Amino acid sequence: MGAQIKRTILVGGVAVTLSLLAACGPKSTPPPPPPPPPPPVAIVIPPRPLPPLGAGPALVVPLVGPDGVRQTVNAKLGTGQTVWNLRSAYNVAALNCMKPQHAEILTGYKAFLKTHKKGLAAANKQVDSDFRAQYGAAFVRPREAYMTKVYNYFAYPATIDNFCDAALVMARESLVTKPAELNAFSVRNLTMLDHVFETFFRSYEQYQSNLAAWDAKYGQPAGPVSAAVAPAPR
Repeated sequence: MGAQIKRTILVGGVAVTLSLLAACGPKSTPPPPPPPPPPPVAIVIPPRPLPPLGAGPALVVPLVGPDGVRQTVNAKLGTGQTVWNLRSAYNVAALNCMKPQHAEILTGYKAFLKTHKKGLAAANKQVDSDFRAQYGAAFVRPREAYMTKVYNYFAYPATIDNFCDAALVMARESLVTKPAELNAFSVRNLTMLDHVFETFFRSYEQYQSNLAAWDAKYGQPAGPVSAAVAPAPR
């Protein structure tokens, strides 16, 4: 019986020892918490494209025909109409190009009317004849309507600064242009002036393309659609 008590005490002591050793051993630590989710990626929306040169947002750009010619008021003109449209452009420049650096335009225009009086009268007569052939006795009204478009074309506010710069070049050349050179001068300079508007139309078409891409990607903004700003009739 004494031996049994000793075995009991020994077993109990071993159990206590193991218990104490277990208590003194390394404690298990809980797993670390998961890292916080990354912050959301900020979406930077670029500004919505704007029309070039402060033009209206819904301008109707003249189309380019199958022959590659843009269908403006200056497309496919006869000789008389070319001279008269050039004279009209010069008139617009003389009335609207009022910055000091454009002062030569008005002086040149006055000299141009005097030097080319006969040639301009002949061009005006030819234009009347062309419209009469197309519209008959009632040709005056369609001719005036067309010429209003011509004046408005050249006087469009968005292009006026660039137009005046080009008109200054024309004005300086006009001072050394002889009467016999009026037709060639008109063809050359009407093309040069029209390049201002062709450049603008191309930039406007690029704006329309950029705007369509922006709206497709980011959605059209809420609010009323602005109307086009048309040139004021003369």
